[in-house]
Amino acid sequence: MTSERPAEITLYTKPGCHLCDAVEQVIAQVARRRPITLKKVNILDDPDAKEKYRHEIPVVFLGGREIARHRLTTAELGAALDQTPE
Repeated sequence: MTSERPAEITLYTKPGCHLCDAVEQVIAQVARRRPITLKKVNILDDPDAKEKYRHEIPVVFLGGREIARHRLTTAELGAALDQTPE
């Protein structure tokens, strides 16, 4: 039996962002069924990210590829994970 390598997800967020909280919950739901590592980037702590994503958060990357802005469903995340080569 081979162990599946965790998918690397980066979530660009900031405190008090209700859309970010919702997307993080979606990621947590999917992570219960699939191996995922989540890196959260607070755009307020990263000047480049703040400039780039100021009005766009949450932004979700899967293995360096952007897969969502503003909203994400469990079905969309699952489909993106299925399309990611191992």
